[in-house]
Amino acid sequence: MATRLALKFARNCSLNRNVRPSNVSRNCFCSEASTGSAAPPPTRHKVPHFPKKGRLFTAAGIGLLIGGGAYASTVDEATFCGWLFSATKLVNPFFALLDPEAAHRLAVTAAARGWVPVEKRPDPAILEIEVWGRRFSNPVGLAAGFDKNAEAVEGLLGLGFGFVEVGSVTPVPQEGNPEPRIFRLSNEGAIINRCGFNSEGIVAVAKRLGAQHGKRKLETSSSTSLSGDDVVQGGKAGPGILGVNLGKNKSSEDAASDYVQGVHTLSQYADYLVINISSPNTPGLRQLQGRKQLKDLVKKVQAARDEMQWAEDGPPPLIVKIAPDLSKQDIEDIAAVALALRVDGLIISNTTIQRPEAVKGNPVAEETGGLSGKPLLSLSTDILKDMYILTKGKIPLIGCGGISSGEDAYKKIRAGATLVQLYTTFAYGGHALIPTIKAELAECLEKDGFKSIYEAVGVDCR
Repeated sequence: MATRLALKFARNCSLNRNVRPSNVSRNCFCSEASTGSAAPPPTRHKVPHFPKKGRLFTAAGIGLLIGGGAYASTVDEATFCGWLFSATKLVNPFFALLDPEAAHRLAVTAAARGWVPVEKRPDPAILEIEVWGRRFSNPVGLAAGFDKNAEAVEGLLGLGFGFVEVGSVTPVPQEGNPEPRIFRLSNEGAIINRCGFNSEGIVAVAKRLGAQHGKRKLETSSSTSLSGDDVVQGGKAGPGILGVNLGKNKSSEDAASDYVQGVHTLSQYADYLVINISSPNTPGLRQLQGRKQLKDLVKKVQAARDEMQWAEDGPPPLIVKIAPDLSKQDIEDIAAVALALRVDGLIISNTTIQRPEAVKGNPVAEETGGLSGKPLLSLSTDILKDMYILTKGKIPLIGCGGISSGEDAYKKIRAGATLVQLYTTFAYGGHALIPTIKAELAECLEKDGFKSIYEAVGVDCR
């Protein structure tokens, strides 16, 4: 019965796309409440005509989800959860038909409204790791750039990420660079973006995080208590770790002041903070990676954090995100500053302005902006390995750039990463990729005889 209903629903959606309730707006991203006198009769707006293939994919996906929901009570939770994640693959082709930025907005909206699966299965025990006094259920995180304005923290953590990083957040709202500013290189599994820190600003993000923080803490207060070894189970507000990535405004002449404002306003909600000085899309930003500039900046931001009053769990760790386009001297200088000032961690790396051989045949590669995705894997991993050696394994490193499988994540860990992040492959692979990467990573560890992630960190550098 449920199957027949699902198929009937899918067929009706694909054949009768113009049939909809008269009171529902076709605009997914904007609505206004009417005020004053009675509203005029609704007008019929012309909307983009999506290809038939896109309608069929979407209708089939929704129909199958409805049909599956009817059987939810007849199977165990783990089986149904696995089916639900797998079913989301049917929706991926629809997103590929949309403009990249429209697809991004739709994906964030879906996560914010709970239109995504929730991971109910426990992570493999071998993936659990403790960093900065907090216990991560797994080391696979979502990098900054997806949820820039902290709209979908709960939904994204529910997908099974070990941690989610929001931002970059600037002190004052700014629109970023003109559109189009996101470009797909689908065959290469890559993206070029020149967004330029488009942000709603720290005030809007603080209000949103404050509301989410209170809700999560109320619902999961028992899960954040200290264990006997003083390691916090999850983040400040419950299961899942939240990072906040801070940026500077394009028009700002005082970068340190911008980052200090971010610390004062947002650090109370963050399990860790990130100073992003490596985006290639904000003029002059990467100059802050110079030895003197970085030292002065980190000192000011650390002082701003440490002057605040903190509970017994202390202030959030301060992480610096660096670029992959660095000279040997640059890498040595950053390592020296990080060790001298006891920086809590480094993210390696941001997007690259280089165009590796793998993308040079694609005309889209000529677009200005930072390249992310599979072609970045080798470059970012080499920088990661160098930094692990220079810092002698004393600073936790987050490996980011080019991860598209559990094996890629394992390579980052062997090169010195304690945690890993992904973004571009998530944009292409969707929700089903998350449990797959975790399972593959656990398999790689077990295959090589490791009993924990700790044992594998940096083995290729010894």
